[in-house]
Amino acid sequence: MRVLFTVPPLAGHVNPTVAVGAELASRGHEVAWCGPAGALARLLPAHARILPAGEEAGGAYEALHARWRDLRGVGALRFLWEEALVPLARAMTPGVTDAVRAFAPDLVVADQQALAGPLVARRLGIPWATSATTSAELTRPFADFPKVGEWVEGQIAGLLAAYGEDASGWDPRFSERLVLVFSTPELVGAADRFPAHYAFVGPAFGARPAAPVFPWHRLDPDRRRVLVSLGTLNQEAGDRFYGAVLEAAGQLGRDVQLVLVAPAALIGAVPANVLVRDGVPQLELLPHLDAVVCHGGHNTVCEALAHGLPLVVAPIRDDQPIVARQVVEAGAGARVRFGRPRAEELRDALTAVLDDPGPRRAARRIQASFAAAGGTAAAADRLEKLL
Repeated sequence: MRVLFTVPPLAGHVNPTVAVGAELASRGHEVAWCGPAGALARLLPAHARILPAGEEAGGAYEALHARWRDLRGVGALRFLWEEALVPLARAMTPGVTDAVRAFAPDLVVADQQALAGPLVARRLGIPWATSATTSAELTRPFADFPKVGEWVEGQIAGLLAAYGEDASGWDPRFSERLVLVFSTPELVGAADRFPAHYAFVGPAFGARPAAPVFPWHRLDPDRRRVLVSLGTLNQEAGDRFYGAVLEAAGQLGRDVQLVLVAPAALIGAVPANVLVRDGVPQLELLPHLDAVVCHGGHNTVCEALAHGLPLVVAPIRDDQPIVARQVVEAGAGARVRFGRPRAEELRDALTAVLDDPGPRRAARRIQASFAAAGGTAAAADRLEKLL
């Protein structure tokens, strides 16, 4: 069969599809990706087939990012829908339409934040599945804020109405045939509250763009090693957080070595037990670590837990508070503040996940659930069963 992945220009949303696409290709299926071509070319393997949709104009996505990175709470949510997701869907729809007609897929696999995929697939009568690259939308995130949930539904309804679609009876965020969830109930929550067509396949890890060179010889085998990363989109907003991290590192002393991923321009003098890098080969580095400090991004959290590593999470916006709550409720880590970070809070949280065996046991329980779920192969199996 032919499978078309429709994705936004975001690494965390593209990465799982790379793994699943490679698995499908190894089984003889033809795969392609559809989205903003310039961004996808940087995120996909060199041989990937890319069908353009929603090309940025004049650095539009960079400008959006510059406005988005300092937003929090409801302001960030409004920006996400009004300035990013709905405009992206409108921009991608003509290209996705052309791609479906040219590529003639048997199945469209649409990321939850690439709403043009389901919209076009439904209009042209193509079966579609959901790629849930973050579990936040699955957990009724607005249950305690019904007015916010109604507002989001209104944004989706307005988008569908613009293309002559009635929003009643379907939701482009959730396929009625298959929702691939790149996590497991051990992290997300009880499986019995989800329909049978929600397939919890665990993380899917595939090829990544060329990784930065890493000084492996500088990892100290006599220290417990911790990665500190805010992900690719949040580094510039982390200057205060980085300061607290460096102060906490000094308080932790020689027993702990931190690998801090941050722009060098935001970092001053560092303690002897801190290694600062602009970027790291994260998947290759994780087996050499004892814990991870991060912003609660779904990809980083699942990659850490797939290696049995406990976490300290400092969520910033969007789905990150929900993912952070999942980590804490699963017992696999601690949560700290991002906006008003205190070195003592970071130090205590890190000490807890390193010294208390509970978070490591919980992380390893989730690690085992990820392995049992099947990952890439299980996702490919479920897609094959649709046709």
